[in-house]
Amino acid sequence: MSQTGRPPASRLEALLRGGHFAVTCELETTDGADPESVHAVADPLRGKVDAVNCTDNSAAHPHISQVAAAHLLVDRGIEPIAQFTCRDRNRLGLQADLLGTAALGVRNVMLMTGDDVSAGDHPEAKAIYDLDSLHLIRIARILRDDGTYLSGRRLTESPRFFIGAVENPFAPPLDFRPIRLQKKVEAGAQFIQTQICFNVSKLREFMARAGELGALDRVFVLVGIFIPRSLRGARYLRDQVPGIDVPDWVIERMEGTPAERQAEEGRRIALEVLHGARELPGVSGVHLMSIGGREDILALIEEAGLLPRPEVAVPTSA
Repeated sequence: MSQTGRPPASRLEALLRGGHFAVTCELETTDGADPESVHAVADPLRGKVDAVNCTDNSAAHPHISQVAAAHLLVDRGIEPIAQFTCRDRNRLGLQADLLGTAALGVRNVMLMTGDDVSAGDHPEAKAIYDLDSLHLIRIARILRDDGTYLSGRRLTESPRFFIGAVENPFAPPLDFRPIRLQKKVEAGAQFIQTQICFNVSKLREFMARAGELGALDRVFVLVGIFIPRSLRGARYLRDQVPGIDVPDWVIERMEGTPAERQAEEGRRIALEVLHGARELPGVSGVHLMSIGGREDILALIEEAGLLPRPEVAVPTSA
């Protein structure tokens, strides 16, 4: 993997550069002002995953600030990945929050366009979209590498970032997705977390084409793995969430399982997908997700043989 010659900015970057298979997951969203609400969902993840995504008003629903949540994770010895969407801030707010996040000790950032407000519980909100994800990735790289704002005004000190982005290998037009990945890499993305994967065949095609384009020589790909906990949840993903490919076999497996055992069956499905994805050339890790299923994520990590997590050294300059 060809990355820059600078020291790793984070433990996650050091782990990936060292050739280890990375495990990340999403932090369950919280809606209160008590820091203990974040500690309660984060603490069980310590030592089980390499980094934890703090989401930015996911699905266009307001939750506790991802910057605050990420800082709370740093205080608990858990490495965060702070997500930033273009939906809720213009380029001034995004640059300010990126610098603020770095000042609070957060080194991993995940940059994306963001779900439209129509998907959330405040559909009357005004979406900003001053930038798209490609421009935001480029801005983070400029802050880090050039030591300036987008305007050209100099910073007194550059932030240290490991820059992440998202990609969906499963949504049409499929032939465009590897090209878009390449564009994000050219903009500055160093690692990618994919959309939820159930279709390993489509993922294989995406990875093969991305490899042909040379993108996989410059980026680490973490495959999104979701644990469906019920037939209802699987159908919701299939029917209500744009961009997620839930094949018929997943629904059929859940339909054929008694309700009280569907969470267990969903974990089996996720385990099969994880093993299939891990065998593909260029896959550097997995990003685990489940709705209200933190215990299922922890069980999946153990069942997949992903423990103990490797120890890596991060230079003190990072």
